[in-house]
Amino acid sequence: MQEGLYVVMGVAGAGKSAIGSALAQALDVVFVEGDAYHPPENIAKMARGIPLTDGDRAGWLRALATRIAEAALAGTGLVVACSALKRAYRDILRSAVPDGDLQFIFLHGSRTVLAERLARRQGHFMPPALLDSQLATLEVPAPDEGAWVCDITQSPDEIVAGLLTRVHHDA
Repeated sequence: MQEGLYVVMGVAGAGKSAIGSALAQALDVVFVEGDAYHPPENIAKMARGIPLTDGDRAGWLRALATRIAEAALAGTGLVVACSALKRAYRDILRSAVPDGDLQFIFLHGSRTVLAERLARRQGHFMPPALLDSQLATLEVPAPDEGAWVCDITQSPDEIVAGLLTRVHHDA
């Protein structure tokens, strides 16, 4: 039986890694930190406060799509944390699963909440200065994409509990 394939998406500071890893643990599936798939040049560019271009992201998205395809072929569940800011980026990830069985989870929050979180974050290569460029790039998932939207003002436990309810309801 095919287990669920999920992409937890949103801008920097939304909580993709925290929510994604907690969801994966609750579902007993593998968690993939999308940032780990960035080439060193992308990490260095972002660390210098330079936003990535579509070209910079292309190889990274293909690598994540390959990882998603591997899980789909193996019939194993997977949760990926990936910004997936544009529909075109999400389409690349969707193309990895021909039957369309890839669920996006959009972590949505105000600029104020996101900026506060980024200001408190320690040891991450992504500087708070890139928040505005991420928000400018973000294309909120359209209704036809069927993304599950989560309000990041809820606690991580509340968000994950709500997601688990949806997972089990849709199963």
